[in-house]
Amino acid sequence: MTHAARPLRPLKALYDVPAPAKLNLFLHITGRRPDGYHLLQSVFMLIDWCDTLQFELRTDGRISRTDLGHQADQGASAAEALPCEDLTVQAARALQRACGTPLGVDISLEKRIPSQAGLGGGSSDAASCLLALQRLWGVRLPAQDLLAMALTLGADVPFFLSGGHAWVEGIGEKITPITLPPARFVVVKPANGLSTRRIFSAPGLKRDTGTATIQSFAANADGPIFKFGRNDLQPVAQALCPQISQSLDWLEMQHLQGRMTGSGSAVFAQLPQDTDLPQWPELPGGWQIRKCSNLKEHPLAGW
Repeated sequence: MTHAARPLRPLKALYDVPAPAKLNLFLHITGRRPDGYHLLQSVFMLIDWCDTLQFELRTDGRISRTDLGHQADQGASAAEALPCEDLTVQAARALQRACGTPLGVDISLEKRIPSQAGLGGGSSDAASCLLALQRLWGVRLPAQDLLAMALTLGADVPFFLSGGHAWVEGIGEKITPITLPPARFVVVKPANGLSTRRIFSAPGLKRDTGTATIQSFAANADGPIFKFGRNDLQPVAQALCPQISQSLDWLEMQHLQGRMTGSGSAVFAQLPQDTDLPQWPELPGGWQIRKCSNLKEHPLAGW
């Protein structure tokens, strides 16, 4: 069954569409549903580390995806390919079916956000794809239908459609917009990645953290905003990937208090406002480091 779509005029192309990464300022696992999905509480914060997507209209209904390679500052080979059926393609096919459109698209993705990092790059790509393709194809799904579709693609995708920072609960579908003060962070991604599925299936994962409130988090917002709570996935992740501990030790050597984001393997620390640290000590080969600022809102807010 298809949804009614608002009649709009299709576009020929959309270029330089951003898909920002996120940091989890904390991540608590509060329970587990009978179907196996974990219940969480977290604050998701958008940062200015972005993938970039290009969209060119097709009239034959086909959907293709091309990898434009990686930026040199990521330290990855431009020839490194991404799966042809990644979340952007899945998102495009889902929207195409829901709207019943005969149109297709050529998607080009310039991947800067590392994978298996806990930064939400794939989910952000999918969300930006859904927003851009509605414009490209001249269709518009009701907001609730779009969010329901997003959740089938991945637990983080609805957040990237929400337009800004958010307090997130449930399995990722309960989203409350919040305001965060401007801040700067350093993000370190070790060479090794980590499978989200592997962490959530670990028997040692803590799944019974007490429920927190937005009010209790907001009370800390004027201080170091990432010090609230903890990341319940971090102990399991450190046991599975020792490079996470090495990354945290490296941050501590810079007198920074670090924490893992999402399911890792990236870690981050807030930079003091009066600290620039222009010269980073040498990192092991294959590691990535980036200074980031949080965004005021999603670059596609209002699309």
